[in-house]
Amino acid sequence: MGAKAQVLRDIRKRLSAEQFEVQRRAYLYVARNTTLPATVRHKAQLGLNALNGGEGRLGAVKSRCWETGRARGVMSKFGLCRALNGELPGVQKSSW
Repeated sequence: MGAKAQVLRDIRKRLSAEQFEVQRRAYLYVARNTTLPATVRHKAQLGLNALNGGEGRLGAVKSRCWETGRARGVMSKFGLCRALNGELPGVQKSSW
């Protein structure tokens, strides 16, 4: 599987997570509300787990470099990976 396929899959997961955000928040509110009965909270947790086959999770979204598709060493401010060192003017590797 090439980097392009991984980037496309990540974009699909981002869209899915955005689409189910309201429903996910509602399930979370019910599941964490301790004043509700345990059976209702349990059903909400099961609904949260089954939400869009697991693709609605925010943890499934991976930050990737927009240029290369690399998943590691991505600087979130720019959306680019550290492999592009020296190509961003004014940005240097930190050292302390």
